[in-house]
Amino acid sequence: MTQVILDLPESAFATLHQAPKEFAQEMRVAAAAAAVKWYELGRLSQGRAAEIAGLTRAAFIDALSRYQVSPFQYTAEEVSEELRDTD
Repeated sequence: MTQVILDLPESAFATLHQAPKEFAQEMRVAAAAAAVKWYELGRLSQGRAAEIAGLTRAAFIDALSRYQVSPFQYTAEEVSEELRDTD
């Protein structure tokens, strides 16, 4: 796993009223939100987005629900077109 290191001024933690460990946990949650958005935009598969978010695929699908994002990447029109093509 790749590690990302952020240099932040000490004053940032006082301003946020958080210890560095609390801030790191919040950043993990933000990474999950970013993965949901990238999935919604079609940039990531569910599996890859779940991996980035640090969640199982099932937990990621639950997260999609919390963010009101469909777990399906096809639009209704695309599904209809696909069904027409198979007739």
